Amino acid sequence: MAPVATTDSAPSTTAASNGIAQRKAEAQALINPFYTPTLESDDKDDDYPYAEFKPYFPKVHWDPLEDFAVTDRALRADPSKKNLLSAASKVKHLTPAIGTVLKGIDLRQLSDTQKDELALLVAERGVVFFRDQEIDIHGQLDLARYWGKLHKHATTPIPRNGLEEVHVVYNDHSRRPDPQAFSKLQLWHSDVSYERQPPSTTSLKVISGPEYGGDTHWSSGYAVYSSLSPGFQRYLEGLTALHSAVAQADGARAAGLPVRRDPIETIHPVVRVHPVTGWKSVYVNHGFTRRIIGVPKAESDAILQFLFHQFAENPDFQARFHWKPNSIAIWDNRVVNHSATFDFWPARRHALRATPHGERPLSVEEFEKQTGRQAKDRLVDLQLSNGVAGDSGSGPKQYND
Repeated sequence: MAPVATTDSAPSTTAASNGIAQRKAEAQALINPFYTPTLESDDKDDDYPYAEFKPYFPKVHWDPLEDFAVTDRALRADPSKKNLLSAASKVKHLTPAIGTVLKGIDLRQLSDTQKDELALLVAERGVVFFRDQEIDIHGQLDLARYWGKLHKHATTPIPRNGLEEVHVVYNDHSRRPDPQAFSKLQLWHSDVSYERQPPSTTSLKVISGPEYGGDTHWSSGYAVYSSLSPGFQRYLEGLTALHSAVAQADGARAAGLPVRRDPIETIHPVVRVHPVTGWKSVYVNHGFTRRIIGVPKAESDAILQFLFHQFAENPDFQARFHWKPNSIAIWDNRVVNHSATFDFWPARRHALRATPHGERPLSVEEFEKQTGRQAKDRLVDLQLSNGVAGDSGSGPKQYND
């Protein structure tokens, strides 16, 4: 939580103590929309058709997560993705680096072969979008469960109907974000990256949303990696970083809400390799990455801030999506960061997320040792596949607009 400045002037111990207590109370009153879950208070609209999916915080305690084996379904996919793409009425890439819209696909009707190919498309493009999807939350969970064991979030709300594997995103006019409590940079994240086996092919469906505003941005870790100099790439490949759940747990407690699983901190490689594409991706995010291990703090801070800003501020790496009811985004948390816009108050924005676990993140060295494959730079790989020999460089040598 951001500190709140006060003007204590009395020198006495009592006055100082009162000032400290006041600052703590004021700090706790600030709501950071990233670390503090949506509160159970809402607009009290009893006629709302999706009331059963409003936020609920059961007072339960779960055991720590245990490691388990993962086999990515996309490994079985036809690289051409012909079964999936031939069923679409239109395939539209949003940018060269990230984002694809598939039209004419009904997610309820996918065969296992098409699900495998969709996982591969998401792994390659970072995020894939669908409109006008009638799939309900049970179908959404089944699709996510096909791709992996489902994650249950320790602090954020589940629906009132008790579906513990559903993450609820909900805001209405009863809760107005306080811009004093956060910066937009802070909101960029990869979901629960502090877990030992963080999420893979994740889906979010908006069931109720504003006419305008409330968009989500995604930014490609592949593209961030490709933009770096070869020397800096090699340096980052040898580093690891600490990802922490502590701030999120503290945010829940500050709001008087239960923490259902004890918070953990986990060390992951700064550059991870996707197990299917074999492409290298920068794997840090402002929401959960706290420090780089084994380097001076000033160096760690400088590197992380540089990388955070690359994700958040370079439009070449990003795709933006405007939600409509029954829109679904499916993204690969292993290779993208994302951030929502909080510009839609007092409108309601309500979405449901299903989140499968992936594998433990593998460094370049670990990936190549375990698989016998060479990890690659996505941009260089695409250049070579198009008959162009070159390095990732730092962008076009000439540019006109």
